Amino acid sequence: MTKYSINVDVKLREISSACVLAPFDEGKEILEEEGYKIISLQENARLRMQEGRYETVSRNQNWVKEDVIYIPKKGKFLTKNSPIMANAEQATDCYRKLRNFYLTPRQVEQALPDSVKLSVESIPTNRFADCEITVYAFGKDAEEYGWFLKRAGIGEMPIFIENLRGKPFAKKIQLCWLEGDSGICCTYAGLDKRCEVRGVRELNLV
Repeated sequence: MTKYSINVDVKLREISSACVLAPFDEGKEILEEEGYKIISLQENARLRMQEGRYETVSRNQNWVKEDVIYIPKKGKFLTKNSPIMANAEQATDCYRKLRNFYLTPRQVEQALPDSVKLSVESIPTNRFADCEITVYAFGKDAEEYGWFLKRAGIGEMPIFIENLRGKPFAKKIQLCWLEGDSGICCTYAGLDKRCEVRGVRELNLV
């Protein structure tokens, strides 16, 4: 019997979603066993708009599918082809050993084609439809999600990123809570901690 309990907090609506408080690798496994997949930034935004600013999914922060990869002499890139998703146990173990999850040349090669360079550290919420970063992150829901944040009193969405280092590494993204700034956080070294891991199923974004 698992020591972590799954909470199905969104039922019988456009998006069915559940979350578990667990280290990332264990939470991912628990959710996938129940038919869920780790939520993406776009799915997370749509879920918040569906449920409202005062519901759990908006008041809490959680891991999402995407990563940021840090590549020396090239920059910092938001990618949907997540090396951490493909190596969840290995990546989480790195943090248990107080190490970054460093990338092989092959992992960098796989992650870069489906990515966007993080060239700014904050994006005005009324400009989400005009910024390639938010369009990449939130897809066709970018503009609507920006106005959702604007109505919640958030004038701009920060992107929390680290400095480059000598070798390429990846960081899992957390989408921060609405009561703060709803930023995209790419700095937290806590995959091994009991944080909220959220999944979705029966979702059609076509």
